[in-house]
Amino acid sequence: MTRIVIAGGGLSGLSLAAHLAVVDHRHPVIVVDDGRDPLGGRAWASWSDRAGLLDAAACRWFDKIRVHVNGTTKVLRLGRYRYRVVRGGDLAEVVRRFTDPLRHFTFLEGHVDRIADDGVVVDGQHLRARWVFDSVLGQAEEPPADAFLSFRGWRVHTERAVFDAEIPTLFDFRTPQARGASFVYVLPDDAHHALVEHTSFLAPDVVTDPAAQREALAEYLTEVVGAGRYEIEREEHAVLPLRAGRTGRVHGNAVTIGAKGGLLKASTGFAFQRVQLDSAAIAESLHRNGHPFALPGESARFRMFDGVLLDVVTKEPAQLERAFAALFRYRTAEPALRFLDEATTPSQEWRLFAGMPAATYLAAARHRLVSS
Repeated sequence: MTRIVIAGGGLSGLSLAAHLAVVDHRHPVIVVDDGRDPLGGRAWASWSDRAGLLDAAACRWFDKIRVHVNGTTKVLRLGRYRYRVVRGGDLAEVVRRFTDPLRHFTFLEGHVDRIADDGVVVDGQHLRARWVFDSVLGQAEEPPADAFLSFRGWRVHTERAVFDAEIPTLFDFRTPQARGASFVYVLPDDAHHALVEHTSFLAPDVVTDPAAQREALAEYLTEVVGAGRYEIEREEHAVLPLRAGRTGRVHGNAVTIGAKGGLLKASTGFAFQRVQLDSAAIAESLHRNGHPFALPGESARFRMFDGVLLDVVTKEPAQLERAFAALFRYRTAEPALRFLDEATTPSQEWRLFAGMPAATYLAAARHRLVSS
C-alpha cells in the first residue's frame, strides 16, 4: 500500500496530518519528529473569515484589535474576521483526535537525515514512501532573504492592571525605529498578564541586537503602558527569513511544506492560516488525483507587493508606519486583513494604497521588475 511520510511534527506537519485524516483514508501515514522543538510552549495567532478544521484548538478568539499609528490609538472591529490564538499543546491534542482512531496513522520519534528518491532516511534507516512532505530540511540551497523578521517577546506579569483582556494590540509604533522598522505587539491573557513582543523588519545586512530589543520592551512597559513593576515569566525570540520570490516546493516525490515551503507571508510573518489552506489543498489533491501536486498557484501580484514593501521599509523604516496607517484607516480592519489574505481585487488594492507615497513604491517596483 502507498505510504506517506510527513517529516516534522510541528505546526505544518500536524496540520497536514489532520487534513489527510478527514479527506483521504487510503494511504498509511507516518509522522516523523525528533522531539527537539516541543510544541508545549509554542503558540500561533492568526485571523480568518471562515471556519477551519482545527478551530477546536483555539484557546482565544477576538473580534476587535487595537492599533497605534501616527500618534493615534484606534480600536477596530474585524468585520467577518476573527483573530484567534492556538497553543501547541492544544493543537497536538486536537490532531490526535483526528488521527488516533485511524490505524493508518503512526507517530515515529526519530531524526530525518535526508530525503531519498523513494522515501526518507531516519536515524540512518531507510523508510520507503511514495510521497514525502518535508517541513524540516527544505532546499539544500535556499534563495537569499529579502529581509528578516526579528522578534523578541516577554510574557510578563505586571503590578498594575494595564492590559485589556478582550483586545490584542496588533501593532503599536511607540518604540524606537533606529535599527529598523519596528512595532510592539501585545497579546493579553488578562489585565496583569500578556505577551509583549518587539518586532522589527531588518535589511539582510543588519544584525539583530538583543540588548536593544530588551531595552525597547522595558521602555514600552514602563513609559508607554505604565505597567509599574513587572516580572518577566518567559522570554522567546526568533529571526525569520522573509522571501517574496517564488519557492520551488516539489522535488521528485517530495513536497516542502510550512515555512520551509515558503508559506510564511513575507510582508507580515504570519503563517498559520496559510498552512491550513495549503494542507487542505494537498489532502484534496491526493484524494481526487492520486498525487499532491494540484495546488493553487502563487500570486505574482502579491509576491510583488510583498517584495516592494520589504524593499521600501528596509531602506526607509518610517514607511512601515505610513503603510500600516493607510491599510488600517477604515472603520473596520476587514479591508486590510482581506488584502493581507491576498483576497482583494486590483481596484480594492488601489483604494487601499491611497495615501502611500506613490513615487517611492513605484520606484521600488520598477527596480524589482528590472532585476528579476
